[in-house]
Amino acid sequence: MLQPKIALIQVHTSVFLFGLSGLFGKFLDLPATVIVLGRTGFATLALGLALGVTQRTGRIRSATDLVGLAALGLLLAFHWVSFFYSIQLSTVAIGLLTFSSFPVFVTLLEPLLLKTTWQWRDGAIAFLVVVGVALVIPDYRPGSATTLGAIWGLLSGLSFALLQLLNKGYRQRYGALAIAFYQDLFACLSLLVVAPMTGLTLSPREVGLLLVLGVLCTALAHTLFIESLAVLRTQTASVISALEPVYGIALAALLLGEVPALRTLVGGGLIIATTLWASWLEPPKAQRS
Repeated sequence: MLQPKIALIQVHTSVFLFGLSGLFGKFLDLPATVIVLGRTGFATLALGLALGVTQRTGRIRSATDLVGLAALGLLLAFHWVSFFYSIQLSTVAIGLLTFSSFPVFVTLLEPLLLKTTWQWRDGAIAFLVVVGVALVIPDYRPGSATTLGAIWGLLSGLSFALLQLLNKGYRQRYGALAIAFYQDLFACLSLLVVAPMTGLTLSPREVGLLLVLGVLCTALAHTLFIESLAVLRTQTASVISALEPVYGIALAALLLGEVPALRTLVGGGLIIATTLWASWLEPPKAQRS
């Protein structure tokens, strides 16, 4: 059984790697679908190898689970494509900060999906995040790249919130490696259909970056995060995940020279503070495995 302290370390490690992954949207001059195809392809190979080495069973138990994991793979593909597309349209800061609204989506969706009690603070939390997003977006011209980037970032956050909530059920029946393997596999297969592959040539540098993105920032980070959910509450993981844009923005400033404007930082601070508030106000519950 995973110990709570180890689970916390795993979440922090995965969040740092997730924050680092945002920079690959700028490192790689490739369509978002191609980036995610490479990411999930290398991740699938790494996770399959890990399953073989550890001799853990990865067999799907029922046709219902197969369909469910395939659907989550499609959702994962959408989440990552929208994430990188958001960063490519705007900046690392805007993409990460709008995506970081996902704990609020967890708070809003959990009563609907898991039939928990709806509270007045849910509306207040949603309002504060809307204000934060409004501050993050510096350009409100219809169709502008930054506005579209923020919208795609919010869609990425929404899809990730759904993944968190839906993964809890599968974690009761499958190991984290198996869940990550099948979701990345189905995400990769779905992107083979839509990614523009004709005439595509990758340089050794691009292949190397995709390898790092797929193995470290995906296979390892994804597995650590899912495994931690077997011990930690969703809200606890969400609190720690609020550090992702902090890591990503700091790395973008250091490696890419992208220094966000003060208004963006204020809006981002409001979003992060609201997600922390949403998680801390969650009443204590027994840990769910």
